[in-house]
Amino acid sequence: MENFSRVGFDNEKYLQEQTSAILERVSRFNDKLYLEFGGKILYDYHAARVLPGFTPNVKMRLLQKLKDQVEVIMCVYAGDIERSKIRADFGITYDVDVLKSIDDLKWYGINVAAVVITRYEKQPAAVIFKNKLELKGIKVYLHYPTRGYPKNIDLIVSDEGYGSNEYIETTKPIVVVTGPGPGSGKLATALSNLYHDYKKGKDAGYAKFETFPIWDLPIDHLVNIAYEAATADLGDVNMIDPYHLKAYGLEAVNYNRDIEAFNLLKEILTKITGNNSVYLSPTDMGVNRISAGIIDDERCKEAAYQEIIRRHLRGFVDYAMGQIDTETLERNAEIMERVGAKDEDRLVVEPARRAAKDAETNGKGYGGIYCGAAIELNDGTLVTGKNSSLLHASSSMILNAIKHLAGLPDNMILLPENIIDSVTHLKKDILNGKNASLDVEETLIALAISAISNPAAQMALQKLTELNNCEMHSTHIPTPGDEAGLRKLKINVTCDPLFSSKRLFVSE
Repeated sequence: MENFSRVGFDNEKYLQEQTSAILERVSRFNDKLYLEFGGKILYDYHAARVLPGFTPNVKMRLLQKLKDQVEVIMCVYAGDIERSKIRADFGITYDVDVLKSIDDLKWYGINVAAVVITRYEKQPAAVIFKNKLELKGIKVYLHYPTRGYPKNIDLIVSDEGYGSNEYIETTKPIVVVTGPGPGSGKLATALSNLYHDYKKGKDAGYAKFETFPIWDLPIDHLVNIAYEAATADLGDVNMIDPYHLKAYGLEAVNYNRDIEAFNLLKEILTKITGNNSVYLSPTDMGVNRISAGIIDDERCKEAAYQEIIRRHLRGFVDYAMGQIDTETLERNAEIMERVGAKDEDRLVVEPARRAAKDAETNGKGYGGIYCGAAIELNDGTLVTGKNSSLLHASSSMILNAIKHLAGLPDNMILLPENIIDSVTHLKKDILNGKNASLDVEETLIALAISAISNPAAQMALQKLTELNNCEMHSTHIPTPGDEAGLRKLKINVTCDPLFSSKRLFVSE
């Protein structure tokens, strides 16, 4: 059994090295550095899962250390706004994520200079979003599809190409260009401003800050393979950077999109700056010292192996929800085969499935559906739950887990019958709900009410924080209320691609 409490990453070592690397890169340019942030500035849960000990917001601490020199440009692709693209780890759309990110950055003391709506073509939802931002006093810029891209360099780097985009006014030497996800238009935004700066006679520069793949780990390191699993829908493949190998005689890991785009990007940068030797490889463009924080390589490999399985399981659910295609599933399966993994290597999978089978055997399900859920606590204990007419399987599992953590008997009742009856009456008879049993969010509220008069419930309630970062599996796709509650508890959830209701539309 793995020791999930063992730390594999030192945030302080990473912060020290990464800060030095950024400042060194800034020193190469007299006026300004546009730093494209790949991945997430805030809430980088993928990094936290594959590098145990990594703080999901450690990159924000990095920006705080440099906050007197930093401001942010937030990019969002107009097409993602139009089709309401979802950020999976929060269950919110990209436009809402932009608003959340602005609030979070301001809370940390980081100034957001502007929001850029990229590849804007008068999409109705993008127009509405622009108006909403401006009503809130946020400066908004519209950038258009780049004329001539990707073949006509002379047109791209001209007043009709990058020059047609409005210049974004910034005042700090480090401008972080970020967005809610891949394809947000970060690169084009940075290069457009770089073009304008050089026209104004300013010596500005460009660099990338991407956490994965980790360039100075082996290409077959499980942490790097986990990156491929995380981007299976994008078709990313890790490769040895041929440009870096030729220029320096050193193997460095990069990914196919960066390597394939390097010649074009180098030509564009050369055209803008007049300097054809700014970068000799795509790896040169990166400012990534994440490997400096790895203090237990074996622990990180264990965690990355689990992340690969987690992504494989997630792929089946995304496919069932119509969010990915069969090619993505095939890539996930190929990665699993490459590392010799199977779903059951995730220790919570089999106990959850056994719990569902037990519910069916004993006729304890609800509405003809038999669900099971299992969680692995930080001490290695496996706790399960089954659905019933009173509780969803995930709700039952949560209550069983916190009873164990509080040292309470398994048969102790934490939610009195009168509280459950009151909630189910509200759901079924007043709100006309189809499912009377309590989901995770409703169970947590009922537990808080019970804790007012029940000391045992109060003891159990205090143990909820100990579920943070625990691993869990469900035999069915969580309902919205389950998903929201489990996300707030910061539980790492996977599930089988089965729906928890026979109804086609499920809103509760």
